Amino acid sequence: MIGILYISYDGMLEPLGQSQVLAYLKHLSVGRRIHLISFEKKQDWADEIERNRVARNLATTKIIWHPLFYHKSPSALATGWDILCGVAVGLWLILRFQLQIVHARSYVSSVIALALKRITGVKFIFDMRGFWADEKVDGGAWHKDGLLYKVAKGFERRFILSADHLVSLTHAAVTEIQLFPYLRGCIPPLSVIPTCADLTRFVPMPEAIRTRGDNNFVLGYVGSVGTFYLFDQVVTCYLKLKQLRADARLLIVNRGQHEYLLERLALAGVPSDSIELTSATHEEMPLKIARMSAGIFFIKPVFSKQASAPTKLAEFLGCGIPCLANAGVGDMEAVLEGDKVGVVLTSFDDESINEDLERFLKLVDNSETRQRCVESAHRHFSLDEGVARYNVIYNSLSK
Repeated sequence: MIGILYISYDGMLEPLGQSQVLAYLKHLSVGRRIHLISFEKKQDWADEIERNRVARNLATTKIIWHPLFYHKSPSALATGWDILCGVAVGLWLILRFQLQIVHARSYVSSVIALALKRITGVKFIFDMRGFWADEKVDGGAWHKDGLLYKVAKGFERRFILSADHLVSLTHAAVTEIQLFPYLRGCIPPLSVIPTCADLTRFVPMPEAIRTRGDNNFVLGYVGSVGTFYLFDQVVTCYLKLKQLRADARLLIVNRGQHEYLLERLALAGVPSDSIELTSATHEEMPLKIARMSAGIFFIKPVFSKQASAPTKLAEFLGCGIPCLANAGVGDMEAVLEGDKVGVVLTSFDDESINEDLERFLKLVDNSETRQRCVESAHRHFSLDEGVARYNVIYNSLSK
């Protein structure tokens, strides 16, 4: 039985870890032994109920979980310490259980994986998840001419050149990767696997569950705000939408930023009685999305975001919910406009927003749109398809 070490710098007690790591690994562990190293935040670990729930779920699989603590500060030293801990635990697992493949999610995990490959010769999957170093620059944390960026890009080069298989979230990112000068004639085997959703859970709901007797138009926002997510532009669009649909309400599902959100909404003059601000676990998300008439999110259209595939897009479409988004982010424009399941803003000026909102409302009111959304989700973001592509990679590296 092939043995795999999966390393995630994101915690399994976070919604992202559950939707984008555990959801895949539960299927991939069939016929395989998978050891999972994750780095858990202390506030998440303190939630004993959630911790026990995740542990119980993993106990029903062939996944053996090795949680480590995530350290935040001082930033570089804390990350360095986490890497050392990961290498030590990973090395012991590889030698103890004769694991043959190390699958690293994003960059910090790949530093650990690269060290393990150099020491033991295991096969290395670089699941890059995006242009992480460029995200740091685009997000204002690093300078492009700074030492941290240059070191990170140096590691990126080593990851790509050392990888036995490379995984990208988007076709747009592959186009950029193929232009990297050091990859001329030596691009490793490469697969595109976007962030998928469990489309047995994220499904359209019956009308009675969706509306709960509320016939208002519900515009839904899911997830965090700040850095790359342009929430003020969402509020602007909502206020303009309310001029076109007086019954429009804004449902926001967010974790841990409620005070900031209320400040931004109040500053923009959004009526408090038209807002619902709530939180939800990953298990509760399908029912929250089911209450929405449409979804909205805008992402800063910078270079690094060509490699991004937001999880929420897959979840919205799986539930039959059309989306309003913006151009310049991964493959979103091709999916939304190409499949007629959403509208992509090319500009945030008033005239463009008004024109695109009118087009969006016509799309939402079209009786065929919900079914097109579901079909698009299955075509692009099916968890089963994502698992099948990872299975191909694992099988090719186990020969």
